[in-house]
Amino acid sequence: MTNSLPAKLMVGIFDHLDEDGREIGRQYEDRMKLAEVCDRLGFYGYHVAEHHCTPHGRGPSPNLFLASVAQRTQHLRLGPLVMLLNLYHPLRAFEEICMLDHLSGGRLELGMGRGSLPIEWSFFGIDEEVATSRYLEASEIVIQAMKEGAQALSYKGDHFELDKVPLMLRPHQRPQPPRWITTSRPEVARWAAENDTNLACGGPASAVRQITDAYRAHERRTAGGRKRAPFLGLVRMVVAGSTTKHAISLAAPAYQRWLRSFRFLYEINGIQTPQNLPPDFDAAVDCQLCVVGTAASVRQDLLDHVEEAGANYLLCQLAFGDLPLEASYYTATSVHSGVMA
Repeated sequence: MTNSLPAKLMVGIFDHLDEDGREIGRQYEDRMKLAEVCDRLGFYGYHVAEHHCTPHGRGPSPNLFLASVAQRTQHLRLGPLVMLLNLYHPLRAFEEICMLDHLSGGRLELGMGRGSLPIEWSFFGIDEEVATSRYLEASEIVIQAMKEGAQALSYKGDHFELDKVPLMLRPHQRPQPPRWITTSRPEVARWAAENDTNLACGGPASAVRQITDAYRAHERRTAGGRKRAPFLGLVRMVVAGSTTKHAISLAAPAYQRWLRSFRFLYEINGIQTPQNLPPDFDAAVDCQLCVVGTAASVRQDLLDHVEEAGANYLLCQLAFGDLPLEASYYTATSVHSGVMA
């Protein structure tokens, strides 16, 4: 096998903005610097998760954060992965989407979803029983508002009612920005293929392959007229070092800090953590969540994972826990050097 990533493979960034132990403004500034580096290197996109009231996510308003990223970069595409529509009025969500697409010069990649942790919704008064139906209605409204030529918005559902609301904003990208969802289920991949929506997936490559196969099998029956091939993304935490021992010395404590942040809301609310959550760093490596080693070995491992998963977009989590900024720089350069060669 080759020791560099193939040119056809696009590489992007995924970020939780989880707490790193330092002052929050400093963390935001460091992420901006990392985004600038990745922009110069030629990374495709920067995708930010949305979480609330937890150290697992210090970016509860990803659109606000990404508006700043847009002003510090020139080419890097950007977007929430995902924007939790349960927590927005869909009209407000649509207006934010339009603003971010224009502020970035048409670089928005729009991830929308329900979210996976009901306790976060409950802080905003959203009951788990209505979360799915509320999200589906909000998604329908946002997509309807983005339709080419739409001048007014009317909708009547169980959760939202709009009556000829004037639409004074339009997305920069026509007919609309590329859409994204996250999933671990093949049946959702089939829906995504039918609705021309890109995917981001985590987990072992063999499990992700079931999702990408389902997407492509359905896509062959529904594709037509799209401007670009769909992105089937594979998420990995990545740390490269001068030696494997050096990389592990950076990644292991950073993962443990990330894990504590992830567990925070589960533990204080007595909720069982997901069964597939690796309980320690060694387990994270074994299940392919973390890819750690020298620049050459990391690139080869990532290539192997992508090939087995049937993915065409690699989403690297370059900053997590208390990983030093310099380590993220080195990893970014190491990972992307194969594409740029």
